Amino acid sequence: MSNESWNRWVGESEVAHDSLPVSLVQRIAATFGERSPAAGDPLPPLWHWAFFQEPVSAAQLGEDGHPARGRFLPPVDGRNRMWAGGRLDFKQPLRVDVDAKRHSTITAIEEKQGETGALLFVTVRHEYVQGAQLCLLEEQDIVYRELSPPKLESSIPLPVLEWCEAHCPSSVMLFRYSAVTFNGHRIHYDHPYVTEQEGYPGLVVHGPLIATLLLRSFLQHNPGLTPSRFTFRGLRPLMAGDEFHVGGHRRDGNEYALWAFNSRGPAQQAEIEYKENA
Repeated sequence: MSNESWNRWVGESEVAHDSLPVSLVQRIAATFGERSPAAGDPLPPLWHWAFFQEPVSAAQLGEDGHPARGRFLPPVDGRNRMWAGGRLDFKQPLRVDVDAKRHSTITAIEEKQGETGALLFVTVRHEYVQGAQLCLLEEQDIVYRELSPPKLESSIPLPVLEWCEAHCPSSVMLFRYSAVTFNGHRIHYDHPYVTEQEGYPGLVVHGPLIATLLLRSFLQHNPGLTPSRFTFRGLRPLMAGDEFHVGGHRRDGNEYALWAFNSRGPAQQAEIEYKENA
């Protein structure tokens, strides 16, 4: 299908509501081994990905476990879906246990040719509002990849990092993250499916989970700084049970570069623009 044919999906929108309940916040906190915020407290950055998930029945799911394509997102058959990255502008924190709204719009669709075949990029813009105040602006890059072997190594050189910490997500952590985000994508919990149908060597670590670990690492190592903008991009997948590291270094101006990597090279790259706490 040509870009002209896909363009009819540009402008499609939907609205989701959520109350950011304490009960789900507690489950996210347990997944990451952190203290749970109380009602009225700020929701930690990127935890919003567990909310505003509209449930659909099993009959409305595709083979991969995602909601069948052609509802909000375009019907792209015969390709594997990935969340390739995104950009977030933090205006003010979302608050736990307070009603909120997300307005989502498809803003762009473009077909490109990648190293492993044709890629269809779909950009979705989300606006998160709470108490009539815009709290968060987000653009998500969703990619539909032609069926081909996944890229498992990266030759991008790593810079010298100011800090570095190790992580090794287990299959249980992947399952729990899928549960709290209501993500049915089978590559994260169904070993026969991910290895036999999508060609990965094991269960795939969620890109948003890696991004959350990156941003959490930045906050832990820079307690006097608050992120104002966060950009991340997936370079290749990471597998459950394989240790990887996250770390970062300061760049020019009010910016940090962050990396997730293992012995096979970088897997995710991110940038943070920050402001100093008052």
